[in-house]
Amino acid sequence: MDEYESLSHAKWECKYHVVFIPKCRRKVLYGTLRRHLGEVFRKLAEQKESRIEEGHVMPDHVHMMISIPPKYAVSQVIGFIKDKSAIHVARVYGERKRNFVGQHFWARGHFVSTVGRDERVIRNYIRNQEREDERLDQMNLYR
Repeated sequence: MDEYESLSHAKWECKYHVVFIPKCRRKVLYGTLRRHLGEVFRKLAEQKESRIEEGHVMPDHVHMMISIPPKYAVSQVIGFIKDKSAIHVARVYGERKRNFVGQHFWARGHFVSTVGRDERVIRNYIRNQEREDERLDQMNLYR
């Protein structure tokens, strides 16, 4: 956690909390797809020399804490992960297995926030997000 990464002329620690959603917030991220996406995201992050530190796939959105080298723009890495994972999902789980570019899976845009010294708080938030959503849903039943 307190160790810095190195490039040829720089020491760095750049971690971001990122959230993105499937198009129309469809609840398609459950079951087999949900378990499979974590590994897909990790492999894609490695291709951009990044590392997913923490992640949780909710039914209708994705939370992750990702470490990205300063030589890459955050939007470039997240765009790459979303684009390539959409293509993968379309090929593996979609009806059209051939020549599908997957541009209709993820919604445009994403939320990003720097982690800074609140890393422990962000990690706990990502880990406990599902329980917190269930608790809030229960509270809304009584309104």
